[in-house]
Amino acid sequence: MKVLDNYNGFINLEDFMGGDLRVVNSAKVSNQKRSDEMGAEEARLINYLMKHRHGSPFEHSYFTFYARAPLFVVREWQRHRIGSFNEMSGRYVEFDPEFYYPDQWRVPAATNKQGSVIPDDYDNDWGRSITNDYEDAVLDAYKVYRYLLKSGVAKEMARMVLPLSLYTEFFWTVNARSLMNFLSLRTGEDAQWEIRQYANAIEVVFSEKMPHTWDAWRANGKVAP
Repeated sequence: MKVLDNYNGFINLEDFMGGDLRVVNSAKVSNQKRSDEMGAEEARLINYLMKHRHGSPFEHSYFTFYARAPLFVVREWQRHRIGSFNEMSGRYVEFDPEFYYPDQWRVPAATNKQGSVIPDDYDNDWGRSITNDYEDAVLDAYKVYRYLLKSGVAKEMARMVLPLSLYTEFFWTVNARSLMNFLSLRTGEDAQWEIRQYANAIEVVFSEKMPHTWDAWRANGKVAP
């Protein structure tokens, strides 16, 4: 699924294990019971588990995503220490000059210290000027990166000059309970806009693969159990 920057970023589902029925049977095993298919009773059980914060049954369904995102987004993503990450390494590969270019530049939000907003009186000439300066900076950094490599500097050191807007790629494996925690935080209005685009795309996948769990999660305030 394409996201960001004229869709240079993406988030794809690589693998999935479990589902709504796995949640049900992970809960029912306590009483040595089992369901063979989803029905109204099973949906009610999922909602009960969600409402009363019985979270462990949701840990038996897993998603594996493959994503392409700017480094600053990935570093925020990796603060969620609730999944497994494997990322391409600048020690082994040479990065291409692929950087994130925002469509518009935001200014600090008045009511949220770390937040940002697009001003109501956005000046397109100002935006174009900022973009030009930004492009000069990232391309100059890449030129220095290439110069260091050609001069014999190791990849692991030459990469130090590259900015956080550089695109990288990674695998992320996460269980459904932890995924809901990620989505609760990163689809919120106070989340940085760029990572929110990935979270919104992931929520679409979540709703398709585990519709009963997704419904219960939404019905109970989008709070992870």
